Amino acid sequence: MRTPELLKVINNDDVRPVLLTGGTVISMNPMLGDWEQADVLIGGPVIVGVGPGLLTAAEDDGMIIIDCAGCLVLPSRTDFAETGTTGTLTPGDRADIAVIRIADPEGTPNGPAIARGGHLDVLLKDGRVTVWDGRPASDPPTVSEAAPPEAGIDHSYLGLWVDENDFVRQRLLPDGRYDEARGDRPSAYQGRYWINGTRIDYLDDLGFWAYGEFRDGQLHHAGYRFTRR
Repeated sequence: MRTPELLKVINNDDVRPVLLTGGTVISMNPMLGDWEQADVLIGGPVIVGVGPGLLTAAEDDGMIIIDCAGCLVLPSRTDFAETGTTGTLTPGDRADIAVIRIADPEGTPNGPAIARGGHLDVLLKDGRVTVWDGRPASDPPTVSEAAPPEAGIDHSYLGLWVDENDFVRQRLLPDGRYDEARGDRPSAYQGRYWINGTRIDYLDDLGFWAYGEFRDGQLHHAGYRFTRR
């Protein structure tokens, strides 16, 4: 559990090692490999150990334990395409580490939502915690809700947009919602939309996001080209 008390202990103790335990560890070092469940031991600004079994020495070494069960633990600078530029969890490397929750945070809505919450749980830079429980570690924990973007603003793109084959018919309504018919399915997709310049963002009632662009009198969206009717 990411309590403010545990964060205070971590930040105020420069002697005891910190152990990230029980997470799925992605080392980004082919020689080491990865583990479904393992530990990462941090001493000061560097990684001093990685792999399963480190928890067994926790009491002997006075480790500060951060439970990472149900999380991915990987370098905060990770590039799967260019392995030469990525960070690793190799012992001796800087302790720049990200802990990513797999499950949604508690209280996340099931349906579509603006700023529904991130999965970055803990972030360490040179062994210091900079993000804790998904929030900047320097900020006091607060409960806030992001305000949704402005919707329902009149603009020149309102109305019915139809693709080249008359298969998809998307209507942009003045209340900031859209209604999309496909073939013989009326209202196949419905949701909210926002327009910023020539870009349109969609949040469907099913929960997914999509986007489109207005170019040369056409709406380009999801491989379709729409014209006004």
